[in-house]
Amino acid sequence: MWLSRRVCFDVPMPSDLLTDEVLITWGTALAAFLAVAVHGLWRVTRNVITIAHEGGHALLAVLTGRRLSGIKLHSDTSGLTVSRGKPRGPGMVLTALAGYVAPSLLGFGAAVLITTEQIQLMLWISIGFLAAMLVMIRNVFGVLSIIVTGGAFFFVSFYASPEVRDAAAYVFAWFLLLGGVRPVWELQVKRWRRQAPRSDADQLAWLTGVPALGWVTFFGAVSLAALVGGGALLLGRW
Repeated sequence: MWLSRRVCFDVPMPSDLLTDEVLITWGTALAAFLAVAVHGLWRVTRNVITIAHEGGHALLAVLTGRRLSGIKLHSDTSGLTVSRGKPRGPGMVLTALAGYVAPSLLGFGAAVLITTEQIQLMLWISIGFLAAMLVMIRNVFGVLSIIVTGGAFFFVSFYASPEVRDAAAYVFAWFLLLGGVRPVWELQVKRWRRQAPRSDADQLAWLTGVPALGWVTFFGAVSLAALVGGGALLLGRW
């Protein structure tokens, strides 16, 4: 009597290998990349980077004891933060330094919160940050920018499904990480063309004696380091 035994092996199909987590991670990274790389999209999405940039100036001005006078956000994606205090010294240096590194550092912070399953906290911090900025905005476009951005965060935080909330959080983190790099390059291009004589880097050169190119290099190093570190966190490689 012959006994036969059938052994079945469950070979996963390619679609089975694409888990929801992988799709969210890479899909949101692609969406954020397009928002930064495509010029037509960047003209709109760059406003979010400007909010983070000017918010960085404002936060460091307050933390170093300077008196914050106001913030303006313009439709050409430029911005201006005015604070009062000593014209030189560590407080002024840190305030000027904060702008170009703020988006990248905020993106890294968002990546940390996402990977520690604190997405809701990240959204609430973002809403609080925007609410604090709104009080100091001094022009109409700036008010509209903050309200629209804050409204998007509010909707995602309180009304979106968990899946949509998680995807939005990943997009936001990737966008800050990627979007923090491009403005540094744009800054140096403008400096080469002598179109930005009063840039943050040039102000820092006047304050510290370190050449403006050195400060641009520092901005770029911080932005790239945050992108590598934050990207590794989001991709589960760290």
